[in-house]
Amino acid sequence: MSTTTAFRTVIRRAARKNSVKTAVPSSKGRLAQSLQPTGRAKKLGSLHVAPRSRPSFSRDVAPHSGKRPKQQHSNPLEAHFDLSTTTLPKTLPSDFTSPPLLPGLLQSVKEVLGQDAVPTPIQALSLKHLMKEPGAESKWKEYLLASETGSGKSIAYLLPLLQDLKRTELESAGSPRKSSPRPFNPRALVLAPTHELSRQLAGFAKKVSHIIKLRIQCASRANTSSTTKNNSTASKMKTTTEVVFDNCDTGDVMVGSGGRFNREVDVLVGTPMKLLELEKGKGWNWEQRAHERALRAGSKKTEDPTVRKFWVDEPEMGLESIEWVIVDEADVLFDPDFEASTRQLLADIATAKGQPVPVLPVSPVSLSDARPTPESPQPISYPFHLLLTSATIPNSLSNYLSTHHPALVRLASPKLHHLPSTLRTEHAKWTGGNKDADIERRIRRVWAEDALTHAKSALPAGSPVKLSKIIVFCNKRSKVEQLTTVLGTRGVACVALTGDADARKRGNNHHLDGFLKSSDSSMITSGSRPLKPPVLRAGLSNPAVTPHVLVTTSLLSRGLDFSPEIKHVFIVDEPRNMIDFLHRAGRAGRAGESGKVVVFGRAQGRGSGRTEEMRKKIRALT
Repeated sequence: MSTTTAFRTVIRRAARKNSVKTAVPSSKGRLAQSLQPTGRAKKLGSLHVAPRSRPSFSRDVAPHSGKRPKQQHSNPLEAHFDLSTTTLPKTLPSDFTSPPLLPGLLQSVKEVLGQDAVPTPIQALSLKHLMKEPGAESKWKEYLLASETGSGKSIAYLLPLLQDLKRTELESAGSPRKSSPRPFNPRALVLAPTHELSRQLAGFAKKVSHIIKLRIQCASRANTSSTTKNNSTASKMKTTTEVVFDNCDTGDVMVGSGGRFNREVDVLVGTPMKLLELEKGKGWNWEQRAHERALRAGSKKTEDPTVRKFWVDEPEMGLESIEWVIVDEADVLFDPDFEASTRQLLADIATAKGQPVPVLPVSPVSLSDARPTPESPQPISYPFHLLLTSATIPNSLSNYLSTHHPALVRLASPKLHHLPSTLRTEHAKWTGGNKDADIERRIRRVWAEDALTHAKSALPAGSPVKLSKIIVFCNKRSKVEQLTTVLGTRGVACVALTGDADARKRGNNHHLDGFLKSSDSSMITSGSRPLKPPVLRAGLSNPAVTPHVLVTTSLLSRGLDFSPEIKHVFIVDEPRNMIDFLHRAGRAGRAGESGKVVVFGRAQGRGSGRTEEMRKKIRALT
């Protein structure tokens, strides 16, 4: 074989070998390769498209910082509450008028909200559906008001509640109220998850009802001194009850004396557990609480059930006159931490009114997102008006209502499960060193922007700078205490509030002065002249003396209406879920006010993937 022939043979063999390596896979191989999971589906979530008959609306994404995403991500909460099945009425009230409102109630609304105030979407739905006309059917109704944070849900449920109570009172004028051996016999209950929210709601309800003269009280707790009961008689011990009724306007408290007087109350506001104490007597669940403490302590010793270690006070509240029950922040009061006491109270009211219903145990539906099975309990009908309200409707609450309250009317605003359009989102990255220093640096940056705005304003030279108030949300109590200590040593005075803080036992909200919305910050007018704005003193603008930062957990993220001065919310720990994020961020940018939520996270390295995932979810909420 010649050299040329041998060379050609080697070339042909090499060509055949390369053709085998670069062979095009068969169609079956391409299909198998395309079915391999990529992991992208878990990040995108589900998408629900509303029908064409539904009115369209545009969401303003301009105020939100950051680049527009290349791919539109669906809202992670749309699967929880599908708005596409909600039928919106063609016409809604565009103003607060009389009728349907009583003249006195309308006057109070104008004083509180302003003469030019117009109803928000959820308030307009309430005016259309919940205002009962004279002579209308008096059958008990069930409603759910679902709307974004800061949209005025309190007004939406207070107006029909107060109007119906006053109209019933006028129609039954001259006839005595039902007698009860218990001193407190309210006609309506408003349930809230925290004492702070209960006090604020009671104070707001008083302002709205001060002209129509309804009696609003808040069941709270006071910082009472401990007393020895060993050598006291039952009647004397009864006079030392710790039940108080908070005057939410002045902060004064009135301790119940235990006498057999009858105090007429139209609306009583409180937490489910505090209202159960009024109904059953303080200490009614001492056995359960002792058992829970033993479990937390890990004790295996069982206590003798015949030995009584706690006194049970006499019941203070009767339930026979209840006509309305409002469950504010329903997604919290029907979650595993509160639902036992909430359901017990609702069942006790039905029993007191002569129509007992079963007390529902903690069901698996509330502990998971699973759909109810055909073996679920029968629907429940309570002998009173039941109105639930919430800014978020998780799967657990939606499934519970579908199972036990299928006739419940759901009223929802089109912005449900979205951030307010006036609230901007901003992402701050950790520098990789001390996180507390990063938080302090960001706080001082906000105040530097306030000083720059003050310098450009027309205020006289030398006037104190009005610094912004900031809320910092953490996930754990230990983080709240540690961050507060560090900021305090660096000249940033803070208010730290957790679930077991001593300040929460005082029976008022003075521990949140300067942060919660007050009467002076609202649009209340005195006659025809508006109230003068408060004068800013130099000492109040010093962040080292007057606290301008509130550090807390999710305890204060529910329902509370904070001062318009709070325009910044810092989220320094990754929220447990998007519902938690919505409520934390919703403490700013309320009622049309501008605000900013700053979310801290890692830009690179370990944990940066979760931060990017959180960015996508937050972007979908705008």
